[in-house]
Amino acid sequence: MAAASHQPTCMNKAPHYATQQKRPRAAEKREWGVIKASEHSKNTVNPIRKIVDSLNVPHNPEKEPIRLNLGDPTVLGNLPPSDVAVQAMEDVIRGHKFDGYGPAVGAQCAREAVAKKFTHPNAPITADDVILASGCSHALEMAIVAIADPGENILVPNPGFPLYTTLCKPNGIETLSYNLKMEHGGIVDLVHLESLINDKTRAIIVNNPSNPTGVVFTKEHLEEILRLAYKHKLPIIADEIYGDLTYDGATFHPMATLSPQVPIISCDGIAKRYLVPGWRLGWVIVHDRFGALTEVKQGMVALSMKIVGPCALVQGALPRILQDTPQSFFDHIKEVLSANANAVYKSLSRIPGLKPLKPQGAMYMMIGFDDEIYGEETKLMQDLIREESVICLPGSAFNSPNWFRLVLTYPLEVTEEACERISEFCLRRLKLSKAYGPLKNTEKDDDLDSCGQDNEDSSCLESEDNN
Repeated sequence: MAAASHQPTCMNKAPHYATQQKRPRAAEKREWGVIKASEHSKNTVNPIRKIVDSLNVPHNPEKEPIRLNLGDPTVLGNLPPSDVAVQAMEDVIRGHKFDGYGPAVGAQCAREAVAKKFTHPNAPITADDVILASGCSHALEMAIVAIADPGENILVPNPGFPLYTTLCKPNGIETLSYNLKMEHGGIVDLVHLESLINDKTRAIIVNNPSNPTGVVFTKEHLEEILRLAYKHKLPIIADEIYGDLTYDGATFHPMATLSPQVPIISCDGIAKRYLVPGWRLGWVIVHDRFGALTEVKQGMVALSMKIVGPCALVQGALPRILQDTPQSFFDHIKEVLSANANAVYKSLSRIPGLKPLKPQGAMYMMIGFDDEIYGEETKLMQDLIREESVICLPGSAFNSPNWFRLVLTYPLEVTEEACERISEFCLRRLKLSKAYGPLKNTEKDDDLDSCGQDNEDSSCLESEDNN
């Protein structure tokens, strides 16, 4: 049975201000008219919002909802932050040394802690190369807005994190999507990437490990991307928020440590690896041994003044969080992710028409499906909710139709139950599908009944290969 939600609630909640206001009379409305929103605000749209709204359908009341669409590792409370982080925050709050304003670029001690944590012989950095941000999303925004003007473009992965477009569009910056070759393990289609580059291209965003695929790029593949960037003299914005969250033998390679040397703006934070997305602290690290990003760095310093720095309390706790969090904390997270990823892959790869992409990093997994068998993805996800109370995110949220994404942060027993429900749902669809062929034959029905069960019978995969 799915565990209860661990969403926070506000204590002593006062009545919402809006509920206390008198509704305007018709005459007052006519006098004022409608004050229009700015074009900037109207162009600020997260594509996921519309898709999530489309999933607002009733779930099966006989089955507890399992929300595999939520990219928040804190939802169920099974992955709490480290004791080190909690104690550091408590001490900072009681110490009253970080109650006031600090430098817009971040407190010196916090920036030094980031530099100490991430400096590398191949990519040495100091505190002067670090600018703190209100989460990795804010770090990405500063990097994008500092490097591109309206009418210029940034190259982004497809499938990829939709926030890249959300950050670019209201600023008049175009996003051009380069393909990840999902049929070849989710690596970058370098030919397609290069074909998109034009005289308006200002940077390439590389997300590794990847959201939504969970793919971890090899050192060799990252160096291929770097060679292409070097050829066209394009800096890279490296979204490395999932950093060392790798498992099953995969290794994370920070792009700034590899060759050839390319100017890189690395965006990162404590949200995912340290399991505190609500604490909203991230950073940009400017790797620029050529001096090519001098003006861009000055631009990011200027942009940091818009919020006068991120939360001072979390900045005060950051040195201890980065330095003292034990390796066992990260090992446990990786064990949870690995166990869930392998359980999902083992279960769903046996279902004809489903093609899970095996992840080795981040917190997600993508499942491909044959739309000739299962139909249109939004309706498929809606029916999965109605029948099995399992909520997954359609691939169209990441510009990747005929896929869906699920998260891997739940307790293993919850993930296994979700897989069982998804399997049963798909098998019912298979028995009704004309695309899969006539299923009146008793022998084929028996084969389908065995799919998804914990056995080593390969009949399900053979059935899929035959179509």
